[in-house]
Amino acid sequence: MLSISDLPLVNALLNTCSTLFLLAGFRFIRQKNIRLHRICMISALVTSSLFLSSYLVYHYSVGSVGFTGQGWVRPVYFTILISHTVLAGVVPPLAIITLIRALREHFDRHRRLARWTLPVWLYVSATGIIIYIMLYRLYPTS
Repeated sequence: MLSISDLPLVNALLNTCSTLFLLAGFRFIRQKNIRLHRICMISALVTSSLFLSSYLVYHYSVGSVGFTGQGWVRPVYFTILISHTVLAGVVPPLAIITLIRALREHFDRHRRLARWTLPVWLYVSATGIIIYIMLYRLYPTS
């Protein structure tokens, strides 16, 4: 059974899975393997959705977690956190619209939007992992 204190690690693992699915999905579409691309991208959407649910449950229960790092690392952390947070708000609508366009077989429109969706989504997933490492592993609260 998982406890609330386990959720940050679960969230980091879900972000890692999302990142790997996104990278694999990109590789598969470059190879014109549409079936594996579709599987990876839907898997990325599922793992990102599970992440969001787990993240919301954790922060509803725990609240905000302060960053304890000092010196030069503090502005680095907050730069990553702010850019991550702003772009994280953009990913769900981008991902959903991109998916809808693919499901409706509007592939030209899907491709045009996916060129924006993929790098933003990758950035948010990867920086989520970095934030976890900085907040919970390198500079944990006492």
